[in-house]
Amino acid sequence: MTMIKKLIGAVAFTLACTAAYASEGGYPLDAAPNRVNDVAALQNGAKLFVNYCLNCHSASAMRYNKLQDIGLTDEQIKENLLFTGEKVGDLMHVAMRPEDAKRWFGTTPPDLSVIARAKSINAGPSGADYIYTYLRTFYRDTARATGWNNLVFPNVGMPHVLWELQGPRELTTVAMHQVEGKDGATSWERVTTTYDPQGYAAVKTEPVADFHGHASLEAKFKALDPAKAAAYDNDVADLTAFLAWMAEPGQLFRKQLGVWVLLFLGLFLVVAWRLNASFWKHVR
Repeated sequence: MTMIKKLIGAVAFTLACTAAYASEGGYPLDAAPNRVNDVAALQNGAKLFVNYCLNCHSASAMRYNKLQDIGLTDEQIKENLLFTGEKVGDLMHVAMRPEDAKRWFGTTPPDLSVIARAKSINAGPSGADYIYTYLRTFYRDTARATGWNNLVFPNVGMPHVLWELQGPRELTTVAMHQVEGKDGATSWERVTTTYDPQGYAAVKTEPVADFHGHASLEAKFKALDPAKAAAYDNDVADLTAFLAWMAEPGQLFRKQLGVWVLLFLGLFLVVAWRLNASFWKHVR
């Protein structure tokens, strides 16, 4: 009984840690659709990655011909994914020099080979959840040099390269925070900020009396073209699936092999059980 109580306590602690990790960045992460086994989604994600991400971000641990694992032929790779004289067996490098990238963006864009693994949190959200939410929470902000900002990664140096696919949106954020008066007393106020599709902000501040909650931030997007925004969310799900697959290309085979191993162990268990019964029946 003591061991069971300890186990229950450990599970409860893990769940508590999961909830904490989920909000650690200040913005909750949405669960990414699981499409890592969907070949069509992975192929669309590969197309989006090469056309939009590979201009600045490299994937130096991945070769183009590895895309054969998601159903693409060498001819399809050459016709649709190679644009500047690369070969099918080449690594996914970019032509932009690191020093130029640092001068233009303030930092060198990270390699995306294993970004989905790098953004995973133990006992918390997966890297796919991070990428999926991050790519869907860009908003125009004229206060930023790039003209863009992000809820998951505030003040990010990366512009929203997929903005044409998503279409224009408005963002309204409602923040609750404490302020300190001249007499040292603290009070709460609500700050509502609305960013129009061009990135200009309108701020409204109002005091809140008798508030006993905690600091928080709520955000709501309004798409001016809902159909286009929905199609964008679907594309981001495919792109996220491709990045999750690229971080561990062998995961599909590993999972398939795991099923056969479990079936073999189950069959072997039955055989071993019957042999044991046969060997010991006279002793009993």
